[in-house]
Amino acid sequence: MQPDDPDAFAEIRTAVARLCAQFPATYWRQMDRDAAYPTAFVQALTQAGYLAALIPEAYGGAGLSLSAAAAILEEIQRAGANGAACHAQMYIMGSLLRHGSEAQKAQYLPQIASGALRLQAFGVTEPGSGTDTTSITTFAEKRGDHYVVNGQKVWTSRAEHSDLMLLLARTTPKDKVAKRTDGLSVFIVDMKQALAGGMTIRPIRTMMNHSTTEVFFDNVRVPAENLIGEEGKGFRYILSGMNAERILIASECIGDAKWFITKATDYANERRVFGRQIGQNQGIQFPIARAYAQMRAAELMVKHAASLFEAGRDCGAEANMAKMLAAEASWAAAEACVQTHGGFGFAEEYDIERKFREARLYQVAPISTNLILSHLAEHVLGLPRSY
Repeated sequence: MQPDDPDAFAEIRTAVARLCAQFPATYWRQMDRDAAYPTAFVQALTQAGYLAALIPEAYGGAGLSLSAAAAILEEIQRAGANGAACHAQMYIMGSLLRHGSEAQKAQYLPQIASGALRLQAFGVTEPGSGTDTTSITTFAEKRGDHYVVNGQKVWTSRAEHSDLMLLLARTTPKDKVAKRTDGLSVFIVDMKQALAGGMTIRPIRTMMNHSTTEVFFDNVRVPAENLIGEEGKGFRYILSGMNAERILIASECIGDAKWFITKATDYANERRVFGRQIGQNQGIQFPIARAYAQMRAAELMVKHAASLFEAGRDCGAEANMAKMLAAEASWAAAEACVQTHGGFGFAEEYDIERKFREARLYQVAPISTNLILSHLAEHVLGLPRSY
């Protein structure tokens, strides 16, 4: 595969690749077999400062841009590793950085930057609401100096391995607000305290090792000082974080696509059948070449969306397009890689089947391709609202 265009993050990419090399494919296979959380890998990323990339230097972080964070996650995936074990710490960070009080930043950011605390759980989705975030029913009732939370979240990944959770809950009933986006609030939840006070975490086994769970709140007390920003304004607070989420996950998909394309190309050059390299056959060449073209096009959209985000400009459409196109590119590359390897693509030792399962997720999460298309149809093309 041709080298990437030179960019400002070449040193970061090289350093991340070097760190990932300490965790070979055998490590990730074992994590997958055991459905285990890659603690050693996450600790190594933390110690190297990569998970504090977006935290300002004043709080002990690296103070890097979203584009730099995207480069970090892309290289993790390109190395055959799995950044999903910790990527939420990057995209959740925006709500705390942009809307948290100075006291909250001073209390949490230095500890997150040092690794003393992990902020990797995002409690938003619920069984009855799915991606209709404004219809969540988990409720936080104000009682003096604290809130009492009751409800349920689902697909809350890394809840068992995080010290803090960013929680979205209703503080005003939906039938008592002027707009459906009103009445939602964001809280920082201390997981240890919550587990001791009524919160229950139940792991969900899935087709890939994603450490995801459902979380139940039964009269869980959250200090009022843990409210981020103003009560009832939480939907707006998480919206910009969702754009960052789309862009960062899109960068992971680009990394996955590059991994699959390299794997397929190398095998096509090495494997000989009927006395010739299989890569000489156009039936092998074309799917790999098409996946490469899709990846490069999606890569440009990811960079464009990141540049808009960093400039403080509206990037909802671009962030969503970046995520959709990158997810489709990684899936096309995954398909081409399996097809190139034939039966060997299903063998655990080649790592393709593991990465294949992981790549499939991003057609659905954190937002499905169909909802992205609906967003573009309504907000970009001006078509009637469909939901």
